[in-house]
Order: sequence, then C-alpha cells, then structure tokens
Amino acid sequence: MENIIRVSVSEAARLFGVSSKTIRQAIKNEELRYIVVSGRYKISFVSLIEWSQKSTRRSNQLAKQGLGQYVDKWKISNKKFSPNIKLALENKENKKPPTNE
Repeated sequence: MENIIRVSVSEAARLFGVSSKTIRQAIKNEELRYIVVSGRYKISFVSLIEWSQKSTRRSNQLAKQGLGQYVDKWKISNKKFSPNIKLALENKENKKPPTNE
C-alpha cells in the first residue's frame, strides 16, 4: 500500500513559496489532486510537486522561497561520511569468500 502524503492549503503555500490564494486557484482550475476532510482541502504532495514544475515561475519560487531554499544545506559536505567509490571497489576486490577451516 502506497503511503500518500497530503497537506493543507496553508502548508502547501508555505512549502512551495506561493500564497494560499495561488493554491486555491490551482484547486479551482483542477490542477491539483485533493480530497476534502472535515470541510478542509487535503492536497496530494505528489501533485503539488508536479504542478510546481509545470511553470518556470512556480519552480523558481519553490527554489527561492519554498522548500528548495534548504536543499543545498542537505548535501553532505563532510567527506568522512560521503561514499568513496574507489575505496568501495577496493574493498569489494579484496574480500575473499569465507572458508571453513
């Protein structure tokens, strides 16, 4: 079973760097997939990502004002914890099959 992530209108606006009015307009234009729970819109996160990438302006807003502004901080800058391809290949080549002595 797929775990569907749904967010409210205000959460979507904050995450994607747009106004709540913009999100509501996208709902009205049937550009987003959503359900209604207790009279509130719950928007599919996947549809929000797809919608945000269809427009250069929205994509830029996501990168500058929304969640995208933190992406560079998520990248691993400490080489100690980054995978080293050469070392991994050397370890793979040096491993011997287990022997029963």
